[in-house]
Amino acid sequence: MKSIMQTERRCYICGAINGLHEHHIFFGTGNRKVSERNGFKCWLCGRHHNLSEEGVHFNRQLDLRLKMACQAKYEEHHSRREFMALIGKNYL
Repeated sequence: MKSIMQTERRCYICGAINGLHEHHIFFGTGNRKVSERNGFKCWLCGRHHNLSEEGVHFNRQLDLRLKMACQAKYEEHHSRREFMALIGKNYL
């Protein structure tokens, strides 16, 4: 998995190394492919992905936190205009 968020295979939230899931930070129609092409992904343990109410798919605050972190990371080397062209929304 290519990710702009992390280089190590561990849960981005808690650091767990077992039971990891690949999470596309921007998902849904079209955005999953954009995430795949641009490395808008991170590793999450099951608890922080979709196996508990704490998971990003059920916790809007965590979802927004990951989106903001990803956009900030992308904008270290790209413009906001480029990000907006890809995702269509500003999270910062």
